[in-house]
Amino acid sequence: MTTRITLDPFVSDLEGESAKLRKAGPLAAVELPGGVPVWAVTHHAEARALLTDPRLVKDIGAWGAWQRGEIPSDWPLIALANPGRSMLTVDGADHRRLRTLTAQALTPRRVEQLRERITHLTESLLDQLPTDGSAVVDLKAEFAYPLPMYVIADLLGIEECLLPPLKVLFEKFFSLETPPQEFISTLTELTRIMVETVTAKRESPGDDLTSALVQASEGGDQLTDEEILSTLKVMVAAGHETTVSLIVNAVVNLSTRPEQRALVLSGKAEWSSVIEETLRYSPPSSHVLIRFATEDVPVGDGMVPAGDALIVSYGAIGRDEMAHGPTAGAFDITRTTKNRHISFGHGPHVCPGAALSRLEAGVALPALYSRFPDLALAVPSRELRNRPVVTQNDLYELPVRLR
Repeated sequence: MTTRITLDPFVSDLEGESAKLRKAGPLAAVELPGGVPVWAVTHHAEARALLTDPRLVKDIGAWGAWQRGEIPSDWPLIALANPGRSMLTVDGADHRRLRTLTAQALTPRRVEQLRERITHLTESLLDQLPTDGSAVVDLKAEFAYPLPMYVIADLLGIEECLLPPLKVLFEKFFSLETPPQEFISTLTELTRIMVETVTAKRESPGDDLTSALVQASEGGDQLTDEEILSTLKVMVAAGHETTVSLIVNAVVNLSTRPEQRALVLSGKAEWSSVIEETLRYSPPSSHVLIRFATEDVPVGDGMVPAGDALIVSYGAIGRDEMAHGPTAGAFDITRTTKNRHISFGHGPHVCPGAALSRLEAGVALPALYSRFPDLALAVPSRELRNRPVVTQNDLYELPVRLR
């Protein structure tokens, strides 16, 4: 009988859990919250291969347990496993069609054009922070969260007045603490906001991604309303959650390693090295759901049987010693393999917003430490609490003193 590693729904020890998954081998048998059995790829080389393997698809219809009715209707992760028709849930030509429209809004040139706006937002948010070093500030709530939300709102043409309710809704959407009935009402409200945004852009289009998706649905690309709405939800969720965690995790890594912070503040290391090593060492996404085997897929000495589900465990993959050497478990911004991570995915499904996330962190972190070079955690790092989100490496809050 296969021994499965149960993923902790309350994420009380993500680092220990990731180490356990790596030790189990490149393919680990795991159990998701709700008692759902899946496989997890936990090593770097095998993950790269599987992320481009055409035998693994994103269509939930290929999942044997789903077909047999074994997945409970109130499974808390169903909205992540089956979030509607978007580039996250289709393959081949349909994936290229949906991804192309998003990628056109996030070309390197258009991303770079956002630098001035990101710099202005960063400085504005920093201006609002208290300068009294004795005050405790939740840096996540006051800085790391609003910056990417403002940016994604600009990109999608979402009214700023909608950002506070969206914050609450997405926190409920990702949290395993949200009761089933409240989760349903959360999805309903998210859909309502997106429908209103799409309606507004149909009546008065602008230079934003939502308008581009709407106009494409009226032309040769023929996007359905479901595809537009699902793409918007994915973009808002992925467009802010990843960057929030990247900024927060970088601050934690530097705050707990003064010698590393000294290197970057003295100019002996680049901020890009901090960002890439953070993405490797403590990636924003701990596990990404979910792919399904259309036939038996060998992985190392194991096998993902046809009809079974696979998750990609980036938290384990980033510290794979086969990819990063015997010091893979250490945070080191001078590491020569720091750029070798796949924390934004790999192959045709790599995150189209990766460049934008890097840009936001690349503006935010040096500006933050230029103002507050002696920034310090207000509590011991062991007291920082992970949110109960199986897919995200995310803290409830980041209490700091700004000095």
